[in-house]
Amino acid sequence: MDIKTASALRRLRLVSAPEAVSFLLLLVCSVLKRTTEFNAVPVMGAIHGILFVLYVLFWLDAWNRTKWSFGTAALYFVLSVLPTGGFFADRRLKREAEDGVIAARARAAKGEAVEA
Repeated sequence: MDIKTASALRRLRLVSAPEAVSFLLLLVCSVLKRTTEFNAVPVMGAIHGILFVLYVLFWLDAWNRTKWSFGTAALYFVLSVLPTGGFFADRRLKREAEDGVIAARARAAKGEAVEA
């Protein structure tokens, strides 16, 4: 895995959990708006909107760099629109990045063994 692909996955991971938290907070604010006088929906909506747009941009970049299948890319997108999906996306992306690093190290070690 090259550095740009690893960076794309890292950016997507960094925004996935905050996007999920903002979605949950927006849902809570929506309930509070209808049951109390508290109305933080405009603020939480803006925060969540920005994080969601970042998630989609980083998702597109990661999809382009990793060459995910359509199914994998669709899964990561669907996880972004589920209230707790960002947490699952973060966990899967972490595992994928770790697997990529392990594979790159194995290829490097194999190359060193062939040269020796």
